Amino acid sequence: MRTVDGRVAGRRGQATRQKLLDCLGEMLSSSPYRDVKVIDVARKAGTSPATFYQYFPDVEGAVLEIAERMAGESAVLGELVEGRSWTGRSGWSTAQEFVDGFLDFWRKNDAILRVVELGAAEGDKRFHKIRTKTLNSLHGSLSEAIAELQSKGRVDKDVSPAAMAGSIVTMLAAVASHQKGPQSWGVKAAELKPNLALLVYLGITGRKPTK
Repeated sequence: MRTVDGRVAGRRGQATRQKLLDCLGEMLSSSPYRDVKVIDVARKAGTSPATFYQYFPDVEGAVLEIAERMAGESAVLGELVEGRSWTGRSGWSTAQEFVDGFLDFWRKNDAILRVVELGAAEGDKRFHKIRTKTLNSLHGSLSEAIAELQSKGRVDKDVSPAAMAGSIVTMLAAVASHQKGPQSWGVKAAELKPNLALLVYLGITGRKPTK
């Protein structure tokens, strides 16, 4: 772990650096990304702006590091699909657990994901790359699951596994990013997950689930 000027950070320095990241992450949960200032992060961490600049060039640099770490943890999304059955009652359980896991991951990382989504939407290639990395393992696992069902004759041969997987991932990300939207239409939170699971199951298998 090195400082901005290339020096190796000791144990105490690494702890200070991590505390700055933790405090910034907390602030992103309650403040708009562009309203967060270095002096505010430093004050919350009990240190000075000069110390902040030892480890990060600016707030955006620290935000990108938090986002990169989150993307590195996103392999758990692919694990929600890999090696799981998509047939019969076990397939319906897989769909439900998959949706639960995806929404839990999004909720856990909601603050930084909002920043990533904003940056990607504005055309910032750095944030777009992180967003792609975050969802890549999930897209790949879903594509493989659909292709496997297709090879066994359980999914129509005209279905594109990559396109279907991409559509499912995009749908889930959109819903996870705007979970308050359905509630404004009178959709209860308890109704959202099973209906998302139904759409996922239909998209992957092309059939109604066995419940």
